[in-house]
Amino acid sequence: MRDEPAVDAAAEIHPAAAAEGAREYRINELAEAAEVPVRTLRYYQERKLLPPPRREGRIGLYSEDHLARLRVIGNLLERGHTLEGIRELLSAWEQGHDVAAVLGLEKTVTEPWSTETPVTMSLDELAELFPGEVHPEAVEQAVALGHIEIHGDQVTHWSSRQLESTVAIVRAGVPLTEVLAISERLQRSVDELADMFVTVIMKHVVGPLNASDLADQELTDLTDTLAQIRPGAELAVEAGFAKAMERRVRQEIDRVFGGLAATHRDPEEPQA
Repeated sequence: MRDEPAVDAAAEIHPAAAAEGAREYRINELAEAAEVPVRTLRYYQERKLLPPPRREGRIGLYSEDHLARLRVIGNLLERGHTLEGIRELLSAWEQGHDVAAVLGLEKTVTEPWSTETPVTMSLDELAELFPGEVHPEAVEQAVALGHIEIHGDQVTHWSSRQLESTVAIVRAGVPLTEVLAISERLQRSVDELADMFVTVIMKHVVGPLNASDLADQELTDLTDTLAQIRPGAELAVEAGFAKAMERRVRQEIDRVFGGLAATHRDPEEPQA
């Protein structure tokens, strides 16, 4: 994957009138040079990713700027950016921002918040992990929740850690259907938590800023700020859940042992 050239080439993509004597391309020539289909070039123009060509009668002529821009688009696609995201990045660059600074902010905001290792196995191997539990309804529910993807007779679970924890809970005696139901409710809860954090960050950190007026140093500062906030948000959720579990388990233990104490209390013993 060509990561760095995407940023390097961005320094050469500002749309400009073709310099006298510079190479110009008809659309089929540009497509060949950029190694993309003509229909893709037309689509990029429709999406405002590629500026219109210089017109000479009915013929459209494209410059080296267009070719460089197409190479940047290709590099950014390889990095996993969507076309809409690329359009916004190019727009930011055209407003005078350093694309490296914009990409740094984008990377901080969009990179995964946890590194999970997917695990692939056959349907038979999955059934062996949950004896008697893997029926069509459970599989369909797991797919709907995004836990697994099925390709032919192969199953890919998105997280080896979550799979291991699910196996442990089921082997402890909790039915798989119950675990999946809890997972669905948990997903709704963490979605609400994420919404709250994003709302607060947008209001107090990002909101007051005007993206069109941001200097490159401000973009860098914002990137650093978001990077600092990130572990705090993760810790708050993790610590809060741990504390809630500790409190709830203690309540349940007190209830169980309190009931046992009441059962075995001496009838002659005075009530507290």
